[in-house]
Amino acid sequence: MGIIQKQSIKGTIYSYLGVGIGFVTTGILFPRILLTDEIGLLKILVAFSVIFAQFGSLGFNSVINRLFPYFRNVAQKHKGFIAFAFLISLSGFLLSIVAFEIYKPILIRNNYEDSSLLIEYVYLIIPLIFSTLFFNLFDTYNKVLYDTVLGTFLKEFLQRFLILSSLLLYYFNLIDIHAFVIAYVISFFIPTLIIFIVLILRGEISFNIKKEAFTKALMREMFIISLFGIISGLGGLAIVHIDSLMVNKFLGLSMTGIYTITFFFGTLILIPSRPLIKISTPIIAESWKSNNLDNIKLVYSKSVINQSVIGILIFIGLWVNINNVFEILPEEYMAGKYVILFIGLANVIEMAAGISGIVIGTSKYYRFSAIFIFFFLFFLIGLNYIFIPLYGLAGAALATTLSKLLYTSLRFVFLRIRYKMQPYNYKFLVLVAIGFLSYYLGYLLPEFENFIIDILIRSSAVVIIFSVLILMFKVSEDINIIYLSVINKIKSLLKFKIS
Repeated sequence: MGIIQKQSIKGTIYSYLGVGIGFVTTGILFPRILLTDEIGLLKILVAFSVIFAQFGSLGFNSVINRLFPYFRNVAQKHKGFIAFAFLISLSGFLLSIVAFEIYKPILIRNNYEDSSLLIEYVYLIIPLIFSTLFFNLFDTYNKVLYDTVLGTFLKEFLQRFLILSSLLLYYFNLIDIHAFVIAYVISFFIPTLIIFIVLILRGEISFNIKKEAFTKALMREMFIISLFGIISGLGGLAIVHIDSLMVNKFLGLSMTGIYTITFFFGTLILIPSRPLIKISTPIIAESWKSNNLDNIKLVYSKSVINQSVIGILIFIGLWVNINNVFEILPEEYMAGKYVILFIGLANVIEMAAGISGIVIGTSKYYRFSAIFIFFFLFFLIGLNYIFIPLYGLAGAALATTLSKLLYTSLRFVFLRIRYKMQPYNYKFLVLVAIGFLSYYLGYLLPEFENFIIDILIRSSAVVIIFSVLILMFKVSEDINIIYLSVINKIKSLLKFKIS
């Protein structure tokens, strides 16, 4: 089993443990314990902090992904590369504070009437910027050291556990709402502190910068990559959060809370892709360095079919249970029903694109990443302005789906023309057909009075039908190999016990 499979499997395990905690927290407890405007507050605080943190990174995470192979040297502590990155990020953090203080009066003025709760807690954006910026820095550095599991554990599992713990303290009246919001922010800081300490204990942090390693040519390349990294990063984060910000602008903090909760269900589809993207980034960067196009094509092709299988299964499992979802959520969240549909479709589209963004972003044509994101952002903002007034929350989600379809299509066409990379074949069409059939058969099942029993039976039926057909038609070579490996291990174990 290769490093991509090992790290992806471990990362996925932690991701889904985190999903379980996140589901309990965001899907069940948040709507029952917090008011919709309080949920909206948490979403907006995070949205602003990650955007300013991306600005504060000065695009240097892109430099780490692309150029770290030129500094990799265990004996020399990677030539003090992380110390240089730390100084850049510290400078960027100070700049982000200045930018935020300039923007804050506008933020307060725009939210004075419909989102006054945000004004009360606006000061928490700065510590959130700090924790987000430096966690991303250390996690990216740890990732190029071929360890994606630690960051996934801290972000996807530990942080969510801390948030859940804080919420339970509030629920049992051990802390008030003010203390809960503070604890929520601290939950973002603790993973940053832990990953920094782990890197120190591993001996991966060195402040002895080897100046001779930072040649003029590399410094010039760093500057260019950072510049486009800022554009790509800010654009990418704006893409993730612009719909929530525009919902807040048009519909207020309370509707943003409803959008946040229903949006969460649609994002469940993306969870398996995160570990894969993390570990694929340094491997694809190394392949570009050695000009190993065959390996890039292989990883790209496998990522498309494997992610599509998982993404489609989760989507049909979610939508076939959509009525049960709203047995879990309070009645006022029904306004976000089609948010789940459209965000789910948008994320299936993203999963089906595989690692195309990583392939472009680590290549010599990385500038096109910024261009494609610009087009995505342009369409996303424009469609939000059109659809939110017309269709409310569903309009924001629909704008995301259409924009993401355009974005992934641009990436595919670029790689097809520039490098003759074509990861799609007849098996992808077979997969889509299996998805439709599995959903239809799950939909035909009669409804059971107890929604929990209905979820278990309906979901089990969909998973069994889908899985059997995927294995029967050998849609994914990797999935069939893993399946046969598990079966052989079970047979060996049974023979051992019998003997």
